[in-house]
Amino acid sequence: MFKKLLTLLLLGGGVLSAETRVLAISGSLREDSCNTKLVKEAALEAKRQGAEVMVIDLRDFPIPFYDGDLESKEGMPPHAKRLRQLMISSQAIFIATPEYNGSPSAVLKNALDWASRNEQGQPSREAFQGKKFAVMSASPGGGGGSRAAAHLQSILQNMGGTVVSTKVAVPSVYDAFDSQGKLKSQQLRIQLQQQIQEALK
Repeated sequence: MFKKLLTLLLLGGGVLSAETRVLAISGSLREDSCNTKLVKEAALEAKRQGAEVMVIDLRDFPIPFYDGDLESKEGMPPHAKRLRQLMISSQAIFIATPEYNGSPSAVLKNALDWASRNEQGQPSREAFQGKKFAVMSASPGGGGGSRAAAHLQSILQNMGGTVVSTKVAVPSVYDAFDSQGKLKSQQLRIQLQQQIQEALK
């Protein structure tokens, strides 16, 4: 079960410092998601830069929609607890989001809403404060999901997270990745390298 829940990438050589622990999240549930490909590219780049990275699939974290009554009666759902703890234990968090009607996906927003609570049913910024967030997006449109990324940045900053200045938005996604799931554009690969470098500082 644990193996199914997590794709654990132990990256880099030697002893890894606490400052290089990264959590990578795709905001898409699609089997062949371009945002999942993108965040995995980011994880591999973090590997090259010497980080320890855990990539998670939100399909393995089935969390009910946030409901204050449910929270009062049953407490925080187990998968929400697990996600929150993973965020707390990370120094940097990579998030790739699709764009649905100009916003991040509902499953991603819901996961972040639960992560913004504590196990006593109170607001908590512990999973966000002091973390560096690398926000990226991919979309069939020409903007590459940049509106959703901007909305996501606002959410993360509101919760006390630090969003790095370099953004990666991949347009025309159906032609953006090769058969191995790698970005074709050299310019986008360079942007991704710069973004990850900034997040790991």
